[in-house]
Amino acid sequence: MADTPHTSRHPDDPDVLRSLPGLATEGRRSGGAGIDLLSTVELARMMNAEDRTVPEAVGAVVPEIAAAVEAIVERMGRGGRLVYAGAGTAGRLGVLDASECPPTFGTEPGLVVGLVAGGPAALTTAVEDAEDDRAAAVAELDALRLTAADTVVGVSASGRTPYALAAVEHARRLGALTVALAGNRGSALGDAAEHRIEVVTGPELLAGSTRLKAGTAQKLVLNMVSTLVMVRLGKTYGDLMVDVRATNEKLRARARRIVALAAEAEPADADAALTATGGRVKDAILLLLTGVDAPAAAALLARNGGRLRDALHEALHEAVHEARREVAD
Repeated sequence: MADTPHTSRHPDDPDVLRSLPGLATEGRRSGGAGIDLLSTVELARMMNAEDRTVPEAVGAVVPEIAAAVEAIVERMGRGGRLVYAGAGTAGRLGVLDASECPPTFGTEPGLVVGLVAGGPAALTTAVEDAEDDRAAAVAELDALRLTAADTVVGVSASGRTPYALAAVEHARRLGALTVALAGNRGSALGDAAEHRIEVVTGPELLAGSTRLKAGTAQKLVLNMVSTLVMVRLGKTYGDLMVDVRATNEKLRARARRIVALAAEAEPADADAALTATGGRVKDAILLLLTGVDAPAAAALLARNGGRLRDALHEALHEAVHEARREVAD
């Protein structure tokens, strides 16, 4: 973890270019030269065996992931946002993770943001030279009006992508929390950030094709970061997605099931509670478990920062006090 802002060397620096073959993500597997001579089923088994090593590599950096999550939660508790910045596969995975937070956790679209080098067009079409555009990363963060309450996670398999590096360096200068997610130890991206998560998955089945194991590791880590942050922020109740937005038939059925499970209620009662609360899952659960009406449920949640467990505790505490007053009278 670095203590001061770090400015990386330019990627065209001769020393950086010479170091590229030494990166784990650029290495070549032993025996890889003849894989095109294998049968398809042999190739599939080989690739599956390689992929099975990824969760273990992620597991080796769980303490670093947890530390970053706790720091992100602290910033977001002050009203901050979570911003991912990367190029190519790394950038697309960040956008994917960000885009799934509103339907899963009921977040506002601007709370978790994904920036990909080359902009929206790069989501469906490769814009390979965009990863070298440091100025674009700075401009896109400035457009977000980044504050010290925000977090920027730079994502780069090599750990040296100029776009991701520039994003982290600029964010740190602005006082935002910075996290590096890289695929090589001792990365320039890790040096630039306050928190470094370096998942070393080793050489790819196709040498240098970091959309494979390195990309899978990035997906696992991003899943972990966003999910654990939302759990800590009270966006879940146990393992239930109580902030889910029921915007289609499947999600409406899921909301009904979540309410029924959390309140140990019949589906018909869950439906009635959801209707009374305008489809808000947390409010419906409060209504069923405490007997309060919809406005009271909304007020309880508002007083408790949207945390269902805390709202339930307050409601039950009030109920106990009311019962004691009735006995005393």
